[in-house]
Amino acid sequence: MLSCKSVQRMRSFGLSCGSKHFSVRMLSFKRPVHLSRWVSSPSVKNQCAFSMSYKPWRVTTPLFHQSIRFYSLPAHTKMLLPALSPTMEQGTIVRWEVKEGDSFSAGDLLADIETDKAVMGFEAIDDGYMAKIVVPEGTKDIPLGTLVAIAVENEDDIAAFKEVSLDQLKSDAPAPSQTEQVSSKSEAPSTSATAQNYPPHDRVLLPALSPTMTTGTIVSWEKQVGDHIEEGDAVATVETDKASVTLDYQDEGYLAKILMQEGVKDLPLGTPLCIIVSNEEDVAAFKDYVDSGEAPAKAPTSVSESKVEAPGVPPPTPSATFESSPGMPTGGRVFASPLAKKLALEQGISLTQLAGQGSGPQGRIRAKDLSKAAAMPTPVLEVPSPTVASEPVSVDGKFIDIPLTNIRKITAKRLLESKQTIPHYYLTVDVEMDKVLELRKSFNNELKEEGTKISVNDFIIKASALSCLKVPEANSSWRDTFIRQNTTVDMSVAVSTETGLITPIIFDAHSKGLESISQDVVQLAAKAREGKLQPHEFMGGTFTISNLGMFGVKHFSAIINPPQACILAVGAARRELVPDEATENGYREATLVSVTLSCDHRVVDGAVGAQWLQHFKKYMETPVKMLL
Repeated sequence: MLSCKSVQRMRSFGLSCGSKHFSVRMLSFKRPVHLSRWVSSPSVKNQCAFSMSYKPWRVTTPLFHQSIRFYSLPAHTKMLLPALSPTMEQGTIVRWEVKEGDSFSAGDLLADIETDKAVMGFEAIDDGYMAKIVVPEGTKDIPLGTLVAIAVENEDDIAAFKEVSLDQLKSDAPAPSQTEQVSSKSEAPSTSATAQNYPPHDRVLLPALSPTMTTGTIVSWEKQVGDHIEEGDAVATVETDKASVTLDYQDEGYLAKILMQEGVKDLPLGTPLCIIVSNEEDVAAFKDYVDSGEAPAKAPTSVSESKVEAPGVPPPTPSATFESSPGMPTGGRVFASPLAKKLALEQGISLTQLAGQGSGPQGRIRAKDLSKAAAMPTPVLEVPSPTVASEPVSVDGKFIDIPLTNIRKITAKRLLESKQTIPHYYLTVDVEMDKVLELRKSFNNELKEEGTKISVNDFIIKASALSCLKVPEANSSWRDTFIRQNTTVDMSVAVSTETGLITPIIFDAHSKGLESISQDVVQLAAKAREGKLQPHEFMGGTFTISNLGMFGVKHFSAIINPPQACILAVGAARRELVPDEATENGYREATLVSVTLSCDHRVVDGAVGAQWLQHFKKYMETPVKMLL
């Protein structure tokens, strides 16, 4: 028997039988037929002992310049619009980085999508080919979960989607999406034989609560076993790489079992946290429940690889980091084709048994490799005991080992990356502050009854934002293949907390007044020190200010906060004599502050950085110009 796919791949759609060759032209039929009906030569019919039944399809010779039409679509992956920011509800396709027919690998940038906060990259989580772009560039206000593209594993399957319509894709049997493939794998343990012995329940996994989060720490449980949960209630507080964030549950139920106790740290994404049931009488059934699911990967590098059981957190999305080399899994990832993942899930096969042993490039697992798993012994999976948060440890009183917070870990990682990959250079200038101090005193007298107090830092934020409008190169970021220039100024302000450095954002700082900026800074700084910042309040930003003047630091050079291109370091005010030809003795006393601009030389040239400082100095030394 020859399959449709076999005939599809024959060059020029010619069939060979013995010494005879003939070309065929097949039309669309509604029932299975036999190829022998088209063989007109008896001698050919005698030499061809085969028949062929198939679903309706059509093949034409190149003479007619027509394409192949498939009425049963090959295996494919539906790519849905993901949430690329914590508050994103819809997006705009800015551009497709791959075209129909292009191949891509895991981690490749597929498209740039504009969210409610910024333009972000949509990356592939597996290898494949772009078969169909459903939503073209420039389409605006696309709801989350909208089908935007179709990917296939085999290049030969691309032709099947050339003329396919959206209605056909919707009516076709559901294919796993990028998110569904991984989510279904995470759900598999909850549908195991053990789980089926329990009443219906919701197995809540640790979700990605920030775009860069890879692990989390359970700070506290806001609910206890047996407590009733209302829609939107906070179930737990989880420390991410940036702040402590509440894990909200968007349904009603009862907390039946807590699987991870308070203080457990460095939990990988996808770790089972608790069990929630709909009926109160089902709580008792989970008293001795032990989670028997497969241990999650140690460090999944994309938020799309966790199933978000708490809908209060945005749906999981591809993030900016992926394992780049296929083959043997590093960090717990197993490389397999979408079809192999789907079949393995249906057949109950653990892909970890075949890790690195597939027939694909560098050991990538394909569908045909799953037969090997039957002959292998089933591995006994051991769930590693998470490290429990500990107090500082002293050994013989000679030193103290202090456990790292998640914020400290991610700060160390990002700043190391910044210094190693960004070509820094530094520009320093002295700014006279007397007019700012005089104007600040006047404003504070006016605002005294309202309880608002404007600081020097508020003037610095406003002057920096206006300077970014004058020199937009400083309000840009390096994106490997292009430079992104921002049209609004979202000012990140460095705040020191007990757990590490964090940068809350003053959005649209260029359009806000000093009083509004002051109120935002006070509120965000308080939330930062209490660990209550929400992800959208510190993720992003286009320019950063770091002020150590209150500690008496004269001047310093700050490390750029990637992917931003600049950061301004502000020193302490000091009284000095400066030349002044207008005075009788030729000099006068002034209050000076040294500021240092750190620039990414890939984005901001030296002269451009100097121009930015000129504008900043002008605004600070003549603050009334900020009103223009």
